[in-house]
Amino acid sequence: MPAPQFWRRVFCSLYEQLVLLGVIALTFLLPNLGLGVLFGVSLPSWLTFLYLYGVLGLYFVWYWLKSGQTLAMQTWRIRIIGPNGDRLSKKQAILRYVFGSLWLLPCVLLQWIFSLEKWQILSMLFIVALFLWPLTIYLNRVTPLLRQGLPDRWAGSRLVELPKNLVTLK
Repeated sequence: MPAPQFWRRVFCSLYEQLVLLGVIALTFLLPNLGLGVLFGVSLPSWLTFLYLYGVLGLYFVWYWLKSGQTLAMQTWRIRIIGPNGDRLSKKQAILRYVFGSLWLLPCVLLQWIFSLEKWQILSMLFIVALFLWPLTIYLNRVTPLLRQGLPDRWAGSRLVELPKNLVTLK
């Protein structure tokens, strides 16, 4: 099966971010608003980051292990598979999540260097996640139909585009 092309990845990523807003609202905003309103407590920023990173990690790893597809990937007919076409192992799924989130590092560095404001940071995160990170498929010099981004190459996984007649929603 061919790898998804650049724009399919971008649109899937955009849809994934919309889905993640709901995941974050349910697992982060509601509990933290409750803590803040009832007890006047707020988590320090480093703990908030670790909590969100863990929650999103559970979301991705659970879906990748269960069916190889998150909700957005199902919509865009993309599946993540192991090198032999089988499902990911737990280790591969965790590595894929960790490597897939490395795009945060240059964003943190740029924010530190330029002392960006909140909306500038959000814009930068959005642009890097949506456009620059998916462009890493072009660093792979193999046949365009087999190109994989850096996270997949490092984790030993592959993103494939499913034909329309094979799509089953789970």
